[in-house]
Amino acid sequence: MRLAALRYRDFRLLWSAELLSTTGSQMQTFAINWHVFQLLNDQTLTLQLFGQELVLGAEALGLGGLGLIRMLPIILCSLLGGMAADAWERRSLMVVTRALAALLSLGLALLTLGGGASLVPVYLAGALAAGLMAFDLPARQSLVPQLVRREHLSNAISLEMLVWHMANIFGPALAGAFIGLAQRQGVHFSGPVGMVYALTALALLLAAGAVALLRHRGAAPGRRHLNPGAFMEGLRFTFRTRIIRGTMLLDFLAVFFGSARSMLPIVAVDVLGLGAQGYGLLAAAQPVGSVLAGSLLALGREIRRQGLVLLVSVALYALATTLFGLSTSLALSWLLFAFTGAGDTVSSVIRNTIRQVNTPDGLRGRMTGVNMVFAMGGPQLGEIEAGLVAALFGAPFAIVTGGLAALVLTGVIALRYPRLRRYTSAAA
Repeated sequence: MRLAALRYRDFRLLWSAELLSTTGSQMQTFAINWHVFQLLNDQTLTLQLFGQELVLGAEALGLGGLGLIRMLPIILCSLLGGMAADAWERRSLMVVTRALAALLSLGLALLTLGGGASLVPVYLAGALAAGLMAFDLPARQSLVPQLVRREHLSNAISLEMLVWHMANIFGPALAGAFIGLAQRQGVHFSGPVGMVYALTALALLLAAGAVALLRHRGAAPGRRHLNPGAFMEGLRFTFRTRIIRGTMLLDFLAVFFGSARSMLPIVAVDVLGLGAQGYGLLAAAQPVGSVLAGSLLALGREIRRQGLVLLVSVALYALATTLFGLSTSLALSWLLFAFTGAGDTVSSVIRNTIRQVNTPDGLRGRMTGVNMVFAMGGPQLGEIEAGLVAALFGAPFAIVTGGLAALVLTGVIALRYPRLRRYTSAAA
């Protein structure tokens, strides 16, 4: 049955909550990126290296620095968040994280609207939001298999990915349109940016309320306390299960080298000659491709040769990223960036399905926590790498070389993990 997962009441509630919270979070991410870009626009940093003077673009370093401040909380908190998802009630954990995230967004909104938001509080807000997500995501991903029957799990994960990418369309597009309209009317950028932060707080609060209505509380069997033994148990399982380890390594390497999203403000302004609305339009391309791919997965049949399709989709993502870095046309850039979203969505659904099917319920939180270090730490580390390379050689060079590296490494993973290459779905 198509869209079978939506027959389950609790999954429908969770799906709706994710649409609200992720749309708000993506609006805030867009606003923070634009906020940092505006604060550092046209500034440079001069360094002396081996007797040579290097002039670096401050905005590229600033955007790359966002990757660092988001990465550190993920690395520090993801494993703890995974343990919490296996030890505590998952529904309550999600309600608390969303409520705290709403308070954080509200505080950033008040500070920005009051004219007091410099780089430090904006960076701090990004770091705290990443830390909260490190607790929320393991609880949510561990809860989903408990809300639907196993034969509908792939459909549920497809719908989860679909709502994520729908929010990636609505969030940046709404934030970009709102900020661009206000600035055309002569409003200082901090005003509309502050309102975006306030709207994020409202969306997160509503999402917390929706999660609180879930009947299933999501307590893992054999609840454990947070202790080193439970931590090591999760690590041993994840790294000894070769099929799971292979998907995580593929995920990390692809997004570390291939992610171009942090460079979008520079591409939009310096390469394509766009403003805030154009930036929002370009940022929406990737999730549009993701939604189209996710819709086909949700409405279609189970993929049989999942391993091969996974590797091909990651290769498509890397190739499209490379060509995106070479493009100087808005239409072509938009299309190529949409292809990166399609490739990433197909690979994400397959990777998550493989992991959830091959992990016992009592270990799902910790497995997800370990995966977060790879899947989310990779893009943040990639943003640092891209920011440094872009500051030295320009954003197009950073994007092209990163895409080529991701393409080559996908081939290496395909050779090193033959079981992943041959993996098939038992449900198909």
